Amino acid sequence: MTTFSCIPNALTIAGSDPSGGAGIQADLKTFSALGVFGTSVITALTAQNTQAVTGVHAVPTDFIAAQLDTLLDDVHIEAVKIGMVASEEVAIVIRDALAHRRPRWIVLDPVMVAKSGDVLVDNAGIRAVREILVPLADLITPNLPEAAVLLDGPIAQEITQMEALAPRLMALGTANVLLKGGHLRGERCPDLLISNQGTHWLDAPRVDTDNLHGTGCTLSSAITAYLARGHDLMEAVEQAKAWLGQALSASERLRVGKGHGPVHHFHAWW
Repeated sequence: MTTFSCIPNALTIAGSDPSGGAGIQADLKTFSALGVFGTSVITALTAQNTQAVTGVHAVPTDFIAAQLDTLLDDVHIEAVKIGMVASEEVAIVIRDALAHRRPRWIVLDPVMVAKSGDVLVDNAGIRAVREILVPLADLITPNLPEAAVLLDGPIAQEITQMEALAPRLMALGTANVLLKGGHLRGERCPDLLISNQGTHWLDAPRVDTDNLHGTGCTLSSAITAYLARGHDLMEAVEQAKAWLGQALSASERLRVGKGHGPVHHFHAWW
């Protein structure tokens, strides 16, 4: 683990969630909870709550470019998390900006389907994520439905099918894959990490809660925060998964909405 004399800076490039449990809001809460200064570039505004997404309004591409250029001209970023990207044009803008001022780490959470089941990205957006952003990333963090979309195939239903998917995801051009197994049935939540350190299963007990809104955003931003703080990839994933488990366990202390509520990002502080 590398230590920093100053608090490191992280960037989230994602959509906004008015209910505060996912997207930019979840990412910034996670960064703050884990001791990283958070910055953000908004790619889309959503009308959503804990029950549904009722609308998506894309931010104009030139304004996304302006946000990125203005921020990166001034602030040194240790690690970036990329979330919701709805078009090829936006993907190109992000790729060009980060290629010009590449941070140490780029984590891609390929957000394409909300927890409610609402599809957030059209076919062109899916292709853009697959062909432009996946090769840019140091780590991608798809869940099983997202992996199926990326590979244009069925959703894995068991461990052996997960193992078969991971090399195919690596073949898309990313350096490392964290394939999340939370959609499998059972009392455990196994995740599969394939990295330059080998293949590792990370297992945890399933937390009995309906407060699952934004768990993917939160895990990927937690990994980003630990990477920004100087942890190596394996440490960052292990620490982030453990922290998310605690945030899920503490989520019953919150009363947010009538559907899938958020995790408790500040469980260690409040």
